[in-house]
Amino acid sequence: CGGEIMITIRQAAAKDVVAIRDIFLACYGTDYSPRYYDEDQLTRLVYSDDSLLLVAEDTESGEIAGTASVELEVGARSDLVAEFGRLAVHPAFRHRGVGNLLMSERLLRVQDRIQLGFVEARMTHPYALQIAELHGFALIGFLPSRWGRLKQRENLVLLARHFGNAQQLRKNHPRVIPEIYPLAHLALENCAISPDVIVDEDAPAYPPQGTFEEQDLTTEGYASLLRIERGRVRHREIFGPMRLHYGVFKLQARRSSYLIAREDGRIAGAVGFTVDPGDKAVRIFELISLHDEVIRFLLTNIERTWTGKLGGPAELVEIDVSAYAPRMQRTLLELGFLPVAYIPAFAFDEVERLDVVKMFRLPAPPEVNIEALAPRYRTLADLVLRRFRTRSVLPRVAAAVHRLPLFAGLIAEQVTRLAGVCGTASFEPGKTIFREGETDYRMHVVLEGEVEIAVARSSTPVGVVCDGECLGEISLLTGAPHSATATARTYVETAVLEHADLAELIRLRPDIGLHIYRNLAVGASEKLKRMDVSLASDHWPRPLPKSVVS
Repeated sequence: CGGEIMITIRQAAAKDVVAIRDIFLACYGTDYSPRYYDEDQLTRLVYSDDSLLLVAEDTESGEIAGTASVELEVGARSDLVAEFGRLAVHPAFRHRGVGNLLMSERLLRVQDRIQLGFVEARMTHPYALQIAELHGFALIGFLPSRWGRLKQRENLVLLARHFGNAQQLRKNHPRVIPEIYPLAHLALENCAISPDVIVDEDAPAYPPQGTFEEQDLTTEGYASLLRIERGRVRHREIFGPMRLHYGVFKLQARRSSYLIAREDGRIAGAVGFTVDPGDKAVRIFELISLHDEVIRFLLTNIERTWTGKLGGPAELVEIDVSAYAPRMQRTLLELGFLPVAYIPAFAFDEVERLDVVKMFRLPAPPEVNIEALAPRYRTLADLVLRRFRTRSVLPRVAAAVHRLPLFAGLIAEQVTRLAGVCGTASFEPGKTIFREGETDYRMHVVLEGEVEIAVARSSTPVGVVCDGECLGEISLLTGAPHSATATARTYVETAVLEHADLAELIRLRPDIGLHIYRNLAVGASEKLKRMDVSLASDHWPRPLPKSVVS
């Protein structure tokens, strides 16, 4: 297939099904979703009104060079949201612009039918990412462990593009909890929307109150549930591709289920979700509530229902929450969900389009090599993954609070906010944490192990820092070079506080900043006195209890 070729892009027909299947096999082997190898299911895609399936044909030979699709029913019916997915070019036709032609034709055919399009691109296929960005799709999220059809779960990048008057219809000034704000700000900037997000520090989670009975949705309970207006039509806080009023038949056809909560015999609320056994994933798409007390009950007890349907725990739970509902955001955060994407103008509600926060719950922090990512993806991925890493370190920081001078005087809520901006790091014995004279704008709180401190003007180490103590506060605050070298004496784990994260936290919470600066000033003064004593002494190692080493 060398030389110049002429490509025609057209809508797929039944005669193309075998060629489309062969392209998926050539591109992905047998690891791709099984339904894209099944000729009957591919034929249904060809004739479906809910999707557009295109092929790229070599005009001279008649060979099918590539295929691409658009799923037009990704959001609810009125949301006008589409997913640009399954772009695959046969290896024999790559690097000839076929992918760009397929993307251009998709945009041309659907741009008048949608207001938001998005792409979920695999990190292992940068070609698809490049095509999406070339055609105006902007980075809005990093989806760790999103793709579960392969031997190992893969990470995806989420990109979006607005069409028509979508941005003009967007509702201004979303209210988000602090843990969501950095991701929201970045996504809005990437979409060329002036960031107007308001941080809500005070929104409480929904209360864990009330006693309710559980049951699955039946046709008997369907009508009663429809009558509950709050949560179904007004003040929607959870969004998804299905809603109760679509009807029992369509809900069942989409493998959707509802868990109902009854109070004194009457229905008080319900939560709708879908289960994907092949992907071992769950998506919560609707929450209906008669009053606030039932909300947390439903979100907490739904896990038992999907565990039974999956035959075990879920590897991924996904939910899209309103960016104007900080109480729901806080509740989900407390239940283990973390933000992975911010989608401006995603859902249509009455006369406006609402921003949505995509949140994931994973059984363990995902393992991702940030340094292997391209720089433009690294910042976004780090924002997302830091929350997952922090989730694992928070209990350890909380347990060590009484031993950490940095946290002195902080109440529980302030401790959680400060610990929430910390990352984590680990060092094998003998590994250098930082060197005298270097600058890295960060501080370490030792959670486990011992760190040896040395200075150039001394022939022997001047002390040992143990768990509960801090390293590097001067570099954190002023950017000055480190005054000593810190080396792991044993295996060491630390919570890491970056200068940029501390500055942003203090901007939002000056009350926390007052405590931090006071504690660091006191610690630095005591540390200098102890180091002078250590340098004058012939004995080492001299423990530096409650010290702060810069």
